[in-house]
Amino acid sequence: MKMILRTTHTSPFSRKVKIAAIILGLAEHLEKEMADPWSAQDHLRGQNPLGKIPCLILENGTALYDSPVILEYLDMIAEKPCLFPKAPAERIEVLRLQALGDGMMDAGLLMVYERQRRPAQYCYEEWIAHQRGKIERALSWLVANLPDPHQVNAGTISIACALGYMDWRKQVDWRKDFPALIAWLESFSAQVPAFLATKAEH
Repeated sequence: MKMILRTTHTSPFSRKVKIAAIILGLAEHLEKEMADPWSAQDHLRGQNPLGKIPCLILENGTALYDSPVILEYLDMIAEKPCLFPKAPAERIEVLRLQALGDGMMDAGLLMVYERQRRPAQYCYEEWIAHQRGKIERALSWLVANLPDPHQVNAGTISIACALGYMDWRKQVDWRKDFPALIAWLESFSAQVPAFLATKAEH
């Protein structure tokens, strides 16, 4: 079984998939192929009409996108699935936590794109502040509702990747403003070596 992961070195969403593949014992089946979502010449847009990464290409050519769907698939084919609980109430909590982590990464990406891709004279600071507000509210919620860092699932992986992304891009100085999350991420990292193993060299 061979799968192709269309990715970049720095995508936090792709990092989610890489961590999940390691945890599930599927990393050796994953061939990484770099993609350029901004290029019309890259065949990514023929694989994922949205032109987004990560995109997982299965052996039969089927393309899966994006990270929540890919994690569901990897968990389904793993010998020991563990990313999504079967009990409905527990599963919903994991899915909700995953949505929170993904939402922080989405907001962080939009902040970065506003400064990187839009000409400086047109940069919309109110839009950036709007996205920052999403992240700060999510972080505040997390401080009040800390998930168990020893519970490794799609939700905690997403939260860890969001914090890791902000460590790099600095959209929010979460270590200063939300210090309770530092110990959480350290505990998660100790529990999940794949987190540090997938850290990109920026």
